[in-house]
Amino acid sequence: MKPAIILVSETRSDELRGEFGRYARDYDLPTATSAREAKQAAKRVVAEGGQVAMFVTESRLPDAEVFEAFHWWRATVPTARRVIAAHVSTFREDAESLRGGMAKGKYDAYLLAPRGARDEEFHTAICELLSDWGSTVAEPEVVAVAIVSPVEDALTLSIRDYLDRMGLPNRVYPPDSDKGRHVLELLAAEGAEPEFPVFMDLNQRVGSARSVRDVASAIYGRPADVDVDRVVDVAIVGAGPAGLAAAVYASSEGLSTVVLESEAVGGQAGTSSMIRNYLGFPRGISGMRLAQRARNQAIRFGTQFFSGWPVTALEPGAVDAEGNREPHRLHTDGGDLLARAVVVSAGVKYRRLDAPGIEKLVGLGVHYGSAMTAAREMEGYDVIVVGGGNSAGQAAIHLARFARSVTILVRRETLAETMSDYLVGEIAYNPRITVQGCSEVIEGGAGDDARLGWVTVRNTSDGTQERRECRGLFLLIGAEPHCDWLPDEVVRDARGFVLTGRDVPLELWRGGLPPESLETTVPGVFAAGDIRAGSMKRVAAASGEGASVVPLVHAWLDPSR
Repeated sequence: MKPAIILVSETRSDELRGEFGRYARDYDLPTATSAREAKQAAKRVVAEGGQVAMFVTESRLPDAEVFEAFHWWRATVPTARRVIAAHVSTFREDAESLRGGMAKGKYDAYLLAPRGARDEEFHTAICELLSDWGSTVAEPEVVAVAIVSPVEDALTLSIRDYLDRMGLPNRVYPPDSDKGRHVLELLAAEGAEPEFPVFMDLNQRVGSARSVRDVASAIYGRPADVDVDRVVDVAIVGAGPAGLAAAVYASSEGLSTVVLESEAVGGQAGTSSMIRNYLGFPRGISGMRLAQRARNQAIRFGTQFFSGWPVTALEPGAVDAEGNREPHRLHTDGGDLLARAVVVSAGVKYRRLDAPGIEKLVGLGVHYGSAMTAAREMEGYDVIVVGGGNSAGQAAIHLARFARSVTILVRRETLAETMSDYLVGEIAYNPRITVQGCSEVIEGGAGDDARLGWVTVRNTSDGTQERRECRGLFLLIGAEPHCDWLPDEVVRDARGFVLTGRDVPLELWRGGLPPESLETTVPGVFAAGDIRAGSMKRVAAASGEGASVVPLVHAWLDPSR
């Protein structure tokens, strides 16, 4: 059964249906002349086992204000995207009163309805929203990586989360399914015994996965694939926004560039379901799509990426009395890499929650970060998000598409001090999300199925405790720098963030001068993004630092510039 795009207009539903005819192969296109009729149409689709991908409505309806209609439709199908396609006669008049609702998450796009053939600006917006729906809600029709496993355990979920963040559609198949048997037959033909989970990529390569890295290596290779006798111009450690920006600008300017990423491309930003305040994306963009676009852009200019390979050590290259420089050496479990310059953009990791029973349930209902893959498993359940930053807000909004209820727990009284205003407003409008201040999780335990079943919440004001049923616990409780692998020569502050430029202690300046603005205490080693002391800890700021570091790398590689 095809998913539905429900088209709503009192007098122009036939015109809308004609405009959306290009989608008829992949979507059903039911029409409605009122908000209530559209709600009933959505209920019929759901009752028949189908999915509603999108509501498209005019800005004026005969039986409800458009915001009221969106409220009804979201209560019926929380995962559907909601679009206003305003007629030219009402577009300007209604824009001022309706566009503010988009910032609060009441709907996803305010568009001028097409007035002729091939309005590709309109359809670009529609396709982007349908693509976002398809990647976060629907099971993929075209599978890039098939996973075979009798159960979706913590490892299987981690592999799926990695693949989702890398933009690779995937699906889990039981061993006794047609697809499962096919994959296992290919593995047997290679003389291997299956050790679940088993995976197969588009090139029919199969293998057993004992870790996420096994899958990453099979698909993307390993650092040893770079000949150690070759010295690259710049090695970038970490593929978050800072590392991706540095890769794009370095490789586009002719520098040989390699990026090493311990997890999936995108870093923490890559787990965000929707970033609405990033410059140039008025309808917002998911962190995964932003990261994969940047990755593809860097690859186009020649950057090599190796994901799933954390750097375990850095050996700074020596500089002799005549100024001759040896390359820096980066160690990974998959091989070493030699580079004339290094950009450290490894970002930060979410702080672990020190509470009894929590750690052993990681991957089994407990997740650090938003874990977008796990959101689909929360359908019909009560979940808790711990954290008061933007990432926590974005996670809660995405989870509310699936979960019965989402509770945000914060130690402060409100979210206003720590979260962007647009997110606070969107959360306040969402009836499925509740904010509970002065609260913390102090314990958790499993239910009958060995997955998370309950947590104990403590009120930090009066010390009272409450045990609550909970099937999903998403922890976004502050960040710690990810730089234990750096040598002592790279000086850090008391919290572990890397010092650069004038923040470096005076006694470590060279020749009475501080390092360059993004340079560390080791010549030729730079830091950008969240890992750098004093950075703004925002996606746009990290991207800016990644771009800004490239001229400094050029100057280091060619002092005569």
